[in-house]
Amino acid sequence: MSTQEYLDAYDKRILKALEADGKKPFSKIATDLGISNTMVHQRVLRMKELKVLKGTTVILDEKKLGFDWGAFTGLVLKEDAKSEEVIEALKRIPEVVECYYITGSYTLYIRVVAKSNEHMRRLLYEKIDHIQGVRKTESIIDFGCAFKRNVPFEME
Repeated sequence: MSTQEYLDAYDKRILKALEADGKKPFSKIATDLGISNTMVHQRVLRMKELKVLKGTTVILDEKKLGFDWGAFTGLVLKEDAKSEEVIEALKRIPEVVECYYITGSYTLYIRVVAKSNEHMRRLLYEKIDHIQGVRKTESIIDFGCAFKRNVPFEME
């Protein structure tokens, strides 16, 4: 049985409320849904245990923090079997904000942010290209996110 099959209408309504405002008090969610505060607490705890809810986080505005440049970079590795070593090296570069395993020409696909054209050049040529195990990189400049959202889920 999949995790989604364990979610009922109340779980989904709680998720919608938290998605709209992650800081919304459980008591307010309970009042809005006509259920007890305890029920909301228990449901949220269960969804965390099921890993449906991975926690709450702060979303920073990259541009307002001075990171005006972004790039998506595909990495071709010398040996795909050593991807974990490359990933560990990438984790040590704070400007690498996302990393994905993918299929196709690349082994890994990363998103890099920088404060300037020169900063981006240094990141790509002096840091990422010099990681042991990276054979080649190819970057596409990111002019901004048109939208980003969570996966859809059915409301009953």
